[in-house]
Amino acid sequence: MPDSHETTDTTGPGGPGGTASGGTPLVRAIGPKLLILFIVGDILGTGIYATTGKVAGKVGGALWLPFVIGFAVALLTAASYAELVGKYPRAAGAALYTQRAFRMPFLTFIVAFMVVCSGLSSASAAARAFAGDYLAELVDVPPTLVAILFVLALAALNLRGVSESVKTNVVLTLVELAGLLIIVGIGVFAVFAGEGDAGRLGDVHASGGTGYALLTGVMGATALGFFAFVGFEDSVNMAEETIEPARNFPRALFIGVALTGTVYVLVALVSSLLVDFRVLEKSTGPLLEVVKAGGVSFPPELFAVIALFAVSNSALINIMMASRLCYGMANESILPAVMGRVLPTRRTPVAGIVFVSLLAVALVSTGEIEGLGDTTSFLLLCVFAVVNVAVLVLRKDRVEHRHFRTPTVLPVVGALGTALLASPLADRAADVYVRAGLLVALGVVLWAVNRAVLAIGARRR
Repeated sequence: MPDSHETTDTTGPGGPGGTASGGTPLVRAIGPKLLILFIVGDILGTGIYATTGKVAGKVGGALWLPFVIGFAVALLTAASYAELVGKYPRAAGAALYTQRAFRMPFLTFIVAFMVVCSGLSSASAAARAFAGDYLAELVDVPPTLVAILFVLALAALNLRGVSESVKTNVVLTLVELAGLLIIVGIGVFAVFAGEGDAGRLGDVHASGGTGYALLTGVMGATALGFFAFVGFEDSVNMAEETIEPARNFPRALFIGVALTGTVYVLVALVSSLLVDFRVLEKSTGPLLEVVKAGGVSFPPELFAVIALFAVSNSALINIMMASRLCYGMANESILPAVMGRVLPTRRTPVAGIVFVSLLAVALVSTGEIEGLGDTTSFLLLCVFAVVNVAVLVLRKDRVEHRHFRTPTVLPVVGALGTALLASPLADRAADVYVRAGLLVALGVVLWAVNRAVLAIGARRR
């Protein structure tokens, strides 16, 4: 519900619609409908198309359960983001909210760095998925080369302009949503034809355990399945390119998360009905297995093409997010000012796009889909826990413009839920913590280097 305040606006120059600095502003090209499609496309993609089988391997036939729990946690955190993006409609997202709430530059940098790394690990997972079973259905080509060329092509599209990137996202979103609706349609047809095994839906495998092992198994499946829901947080980094963000963002966030969550649960039900979880677990293209088992004459090659569009869209949006985040952090003096450089002719954040694209190319050949997806989830669950606390701390910080205000209980439950899924109780592989730990350690090194450069510059002045 909207909340109106009458004291000083702390959003910086330009108020709720202003730019973060006196430099070249970004173009406000995203309206309400385009924003909803952007958020839906942001969430849809690699997670549901590539990791469904790995989630099934952790939880068994009750594949729908982790997606229902993940849906609830995503809605709770989306409510916090809806309040904060309406209050501070600027690029930088979680980094901006962390700095406003805690005034600890080191914590702000680590949170921002974790978000950037989550986007890059997600893009790498998308590249892996692109070069996996879906592509193998069509052609046999060197997967690493294809993944690198695909990242570079998306970087070029981002450099051309946000309008072109978002419009491409709209097309890809409609294609990937159509692919999931095809899966749901196949499931409906199979049920009416008497196909499928409904008994699987209550089979909670969870590594064969009971009690505590069962609990941690379900939590582990939920933590990995949460990778399918991440993405809505990326959209807040497009705030400076959105028309009337304080009014349009909350509604778009809730519609986007609700729509994708509903589709995900239906896809999980259909997948479990038609395919044994052991078959799903072994595939990097699990939904292709559903198409083949559905008893419907639908060309697997066509569905493979749809899936390739879907994972391409995930990578496109993650590169967009990470580049805008670098731009926003530069305007907050968290990163060097050069990272905020905008291409004059296209008014796109050129330095940020080049930086994150090079990192994505470097990461694209590391890890498997499950490990990269779980790393993405872990990093973002940690960030979401901080954001859910930040929204409560920032209640004391009033702004002049009207904005959405979430009921207090939601961020409290959201903070507990995200922290629990990020904890060792989620039974994730050790390499996920190692990978995330190394990324955070790299962030600490970059922080120290940046501080040293700033200190040298201050002494010279």
